[in-house]
Amino acid sequence: MTIARHLHGRTARHPRPHSMYTPRVYTPCSVLGMSIGHTLLGLLESGPRHGYDLKRTFDEKFGHDRPLHYGQVYSTMSRLLRDGLVEVDGIEPGGGPERKRYAITQAGVTDVERWLATPEKPEPYLQSTLYIKVVLALLTRRDAAGILDTQRSEHLRMMRVLTDRKRKGDLADQLICDHALFHLEADLRWLELTAARLDKLAAAVTP
Repeated sequence: MTIARHLHGRTARHPRPHSMYTPRVYTPCSVLGMSIGHTLLGLLESGPRHGYDLKRTFDEKFGHDRPLHYGQVYSTMSRLLRDGLVEVDGIEPGGGPERKRYAITQAGVTDVERWLATPEKPEPYLQSTLYIKVVLALLTRRDAAGILDTQRSEHLRMMRVLTDRKRKGDLADQLICDHALFHLEADLRWLELTAARLDKLAAAVTP
């Protein structure tokens, strides 16, 4: 069984929403394991900064899709200050409230070094939302092949968006997009493989 490229005239017992599943887009700010605290600490190694400066630099370097909120910056800096990883280097009056200038401590430098040296835990996605949807569709006699086909179209749409962004972007954007595209390509291979095995999967999961 292969995934049909177009769904003309197909009807299902139950209407499905337009987007069945949102493909993972892997950017430094959308990956769940990202440590904002460690990133801000690393930015402080070049010298003391105000919270506003930290947010601006973070957004320029890492926040292409999801810039930090000011509340995130100041709550994170308060925690780092409490933990002794940063210290207040000075307070300057500005147009509004007084602004604290933060500096990293030696304990903060050590913490960044430890974080950088620690490998990230690979995410195997052994229980993905899409897999659950496919199995539930089979269990309830819905159109599992249609779910896979719809998802394939959504993945291809996202890949076109990322490819266009990669073509127009700088080196940082190109690397970010490559990371996302490689994962989406792996998802596509899984979609094709699952579609080819739907009959066997149905026999395995249905009574």
